[in-house]
Amino acid sequence: MTTGVTPATDPRSRVDGLGWVSRAVFPDDRVHLTLGGAVPDGQRAVARYAVVPSVPRARFLVPLGAPRAGAASLLAYNALRPPKVRVMRAALGGLARFGAAGLAPFPTLTVSVPVGAPVADLVLTERLAGALGGTPLLAACGVRPPDPNAKPTLQLFTVDGRPRGYAKIGWNDATRALVTAEAAALRALRAVTGVPDHPTPPGLLTETAWAGQAVAVIEPLPPDVRGVPVDDPPRIAALLAVARRGDAPGVSRPLASSTFLARLAAQAQRATGAAGARAVAAVDALARRHGDTTVEFGHWHGDWVPWNLGTHDGRLVAWDWEHSGPDVPVGFDLAHDAFQRSLVLRGEPAAVAAVAVDAWLGRHGGRLGLDAARCALVADAYLVEMWLRTWRLADAGAGWNPALHPALLDVIEKRHSE
Repeated sequence: MTTGVTPATDPRSRVDGLGWVSRAVFPDDRVHLTLGGAVPDGQRAVARYAVVPSVPRARFLVPLGAPRAGAASLLAYNALRPPKVRVMRAALGGLARFGAAGLAPFPTLTVSVPVGAPVADLVLTERLAGALGGTPLLAACGVRPPDPNAKPTLQLFTVDGRPRGYAKIGWNDATRALVTAEAAALRALRAVTGVPDHPTPPGLLTETAWAGQAVAVIEPLPPDVRGVPVDDPPRIAALLAVARRGDAPGVSRPLASSTFLARLAAQAQRATGAAGARAVAAVDALARRHGDTTVEFGHWHGDWVPWNLGTHDGRLVAWDWEHSGPDVPVGFDLAHDAFQRSLVLRGEPAAVAAVAVDAWLGRHGGRLGLDAARCALVADAYLVEMWLRTWRLADAGAGWNPALHPALLDVIEKRHSE
């Protein structure tokens, strides 16, 4: 045992990504974190991580003590990653096969707890190992800049390197809501079996409240899953399967009398200030413009984009269901796909992304049963839904997405004035 550990060596005091992740994963101050091998008197080390590539530029926490698990944390699902990231992880995974010796150039983060303390009460990995059958687990974690809308995710592995699951951590109101919503969606999807063209979702392994956080453990993806190309055409049959979940096509209903419109109106009323007033006006304008138009309502994935989709054994796999929900106009996932490809992949502003939605619906909406009037309803309603999502996250502490606020409200108002 070594003394002399000071708060300055605890990464939780940092304001960067390493500090943010450390605070979320190790919130209990009885757990000591030290950069280096030092362990305070009266404590025992329970885990060590290589901080890659350095403390100031941390990107990964790679578990030490089990070389096969350390290597797997860098090599698993590498085919889903961009080429540059893939090459870097492959090189690091080769080093990790040699354990601490291979990762010796990188700083070490040591986790210790009081001698005799119940480790499962203090360290999330130990808690989850117990919930998943008692087999010892090691965790790896990506490090990114602090983001109130992001969830630290632990990749869980057995000592021999077998993927065991992904633990998503909801650490503030916004991310707790997202983790809870995804767990609920995955529970509901357990009943959706044998539906032709429905994408395969990962299973929910366990869900728990821990240290004021919401934690959901999602099963690993198939090891040979391959991502779909970012220019992949929309998979209309899969979108309809998600919307209908094996049921017959729903009866089209007027927007004006829908529970969907009532939900939008109620959420807009809860938004405060000038933005809230504008949101209320946007929902009112949506009702005036499209209230008499009928449309089919159903479920949606909520974040249907190429980077949340893959293929395995000829079947489509879809993950990240945290925005999933029922009772939205069929076509929302198609609209979201177009909007996010424009906004995220091409870096275009919200106004251009809205035009992309119109074009995508115009091109493919007919296969969803959408004529021109319904395409216009779906596009306008989706944009209002997206702004309200942006507001919900901001209201829960995630802050405003500058790409969507106030730009998306401006876009919505302009469309309704035309």
